[in-house]
Amino acid sequence: MGDPVAEYTSRCQHQEREIKLLQDEIERLKDPQEPNFSSSQLDELKEENSRLKYRLKILKTSLQEEMCQNGKTMMNINQRLQQIFGDAISTSFPDLENPPLAVTPNQQAKFGDYQCNSAMAMSQMLKAKGQKVSPREIAEKIVQNIPDNELIEKTEIAGPGFINVHLKKVFVSKLLTNLLLNGVQPPPLEKKKKVIVDFSSPNIAKEMHVGHLRSTIIGDSMCRLFEFLGNDVLRLNHVGDWGTQFGMLIAHLQDKFPNYLTVSPPIGDLQAFYKESKKRFDEEEEFKKRAYQCVVKLQSKEPDFIKGWNLICEVSRKEFQKVYNCLDIRIEERGESYYQDMMTAVVKEFEEKGLVELDEGRKIVFPPGQSVPLTIVKSDGGYTYDTSDLAAIRNRLFDEKADIIIYVTDSGQAMHFQMIFAAAQMIGWYDPKVRRIEHAGFGVVLGEDKKKFKTRSGDTVRLMDLLEEGLKRSMDKLKEKEREKVLTPEELVIAQRAVAFGCIKYADLSKNRINDYIFSFDKMLDDRGNTAAYLLYAFTRIRSIARLANIQEPTLRKAAETTEVLLDHEKEWKLGKCILRFPEILQKITDDLLLHTLCDYLYELATTFTEFYDCCYCIEKDRQTGEVVKVNMWRILLCEATAAVMAKSFDILGINPVQRM
Repeated sequence: MGDPVAEYTSRCQHQEREIKLLQDEIERLKDPQEPNFSSSQLDELKEENSRLKYRLKILKTSLQEEMCQNGKTMMNINQRLQQIFGDAISTSFPDLENPPLAVTPNQQAKFGDYQCNSAMAMSQMLKAKGQKVSPREIAEKIVQNIPDNELIEKTEIAGPGFINVHLKKVFVSKLLTNLLLNGVQPPPLEKKKKVIVDFSSPNIAKEMHVGHLRSTIIGDSMCRLFEFLGNDVLRLNHVGDWGTQFGMLIAHLQDKFPNYLTVSPPIGDLQAFYKESKKRFDEEEEFKKRAYQCVVKLQSKEPDFIKGWNLICEVSRKEFQKVYNCLDIRIEERGESYYQDMMTAVVKEFEEKGLVELDEGRKIVFPPGQSVPLTIVKSDGGYTYDTSDLAAIRNRLFDEKADIIIYVTDSGQAMHFQMIFAAAQMIGWYDPKVRRIEHAGFGVVLGEDKKKFKTRSGDTVRLMDLLEEGLKRSMDKLKEKEREKVLTPEELVIAQRAVAFGCIKYADLSKNRINDYIFSFDKMLDDRGNTAAYLLYAFTRIRSIARLANIQEPTLRKAAETTEVLLDHEKEWKLGKCILRFPEILQKITDDLLLHTLCDYLYELATTFTEFYDCCYCIEKDRQTGEVVKVNMWRILLCEATAAVMAKSFDILGINPVQRM
């Protein structure tokens, strides 16, 4: 007998090749290049097109099902139901173009597990075509045409035309077993994409402050999501490392550390160094002139000036890295300087296509639909942020060949990026129907007084100070719970870092990024409600259930292979379905980039588990001796499945849970 894995892989590859051929054929049939079709030829082509599309859909569904059954991916139940109802609607109403497809989890268990609500909107569409059909009649016809499938137990029509869907418990149980045997896998990926996420982006010679916190945390989590889904992700740090301020800094460096070329200058406080140079620039005319000369020499890449610039950048990098180490951030630096040599070509391309206007010595570009222009060359011949961002987007599209580019900055830059994207489309660099380029904006961090988060003296809060304060407070919280009595000193430090940085990240990610959010250590360290502190403690408790019953990993593995996950109790059923909604949640976040949805799901999963644990005994003990007398292994497996999905959710959020807290 041959290797089943090799055989399966070969079949998958064959199906994928066939899918590609069919897609190419469909595109060919769409092309209206061949003139003078007769009516009958056109009908034949349309019929062939429909057949190919149907076959393509069947192949994709078959491929996804097979991958799910072999544990390579996790099934998105909602998506599968949409495929089933999509087929039923197409069969029932073949002449209705783009009928609405609405399938959602049912909010009330008594009405089933999912609900299809397409009939009402379809009734309106048919009415507009002069056909009077009630939503209930439509729903009945859809139900009659539901194809044979593996997951629907029964359907019921309720009210004016809601179709309530009840899932097969055996099928849900099989999906849970796959999860336990193969780990938490991503949902099926149609095509691996190159994704670039531009985030964090502090300025050289300035310390990272609380304003950089959101971009760093949100951007990192988006990268983790796209990486888990199987994409090729490039994490870029577009630092501010070029411009006139560097002439000022280099001039000050020459005065303060004249031997900087041979001895690395001990710049302990780069922020103070920057303020000193800025003060001189504003007050000393001679220094200002010399600063401008330094800019020219830096831009001409004279070695001594490049070395001075590199020294200043290196001091900043070391400071940034302290923050990135605390928050477990991986990122590749490509600052504004990286794109300097590309800007001349960008300006030339806009000029050659007749898109540049002159305005008092400036070269400007009006993107379509925008009332304010981009300035690509200043009146003194220098380039701008606009030029730099256009060069960056061009490099990412043509050299990096990105399919998706996401810019994670504050919402105040939304208009700027809207103009950059519009200009890139206008010049023909990308088609938004083919490539996804998006600005993921976010609100500002507020203090508990609901004003911009500042120190008491009114200064911006240094990010490193904030993280150190988090460490102090998390240790206080752990000691308040007397954890130092049960944890070793090493475990206590690990727990301290997990709680401190986990709480700071979760407090940000659990809020809708579009809104401002109030920074409060007291709230984020509270172990009640939707906080990282509560979820980390809940996770640790769930992980300990099997350990306290003295069930070892090999025993759990054997149980996953041989024990059916029973879902007879309503709380078992509710928990099982909640666990398997994980791929649906990831799909939603991929579409809208709103990570608080994952936090809401994580909290829902933890509270659903608590309901289950309170009602369903996993381990039964002798009341007098406390000895374990019975282990309900299928429930232990539900505990393990819950913990596995929680662990993967934490990983996507960039939070590091610990085994003991």
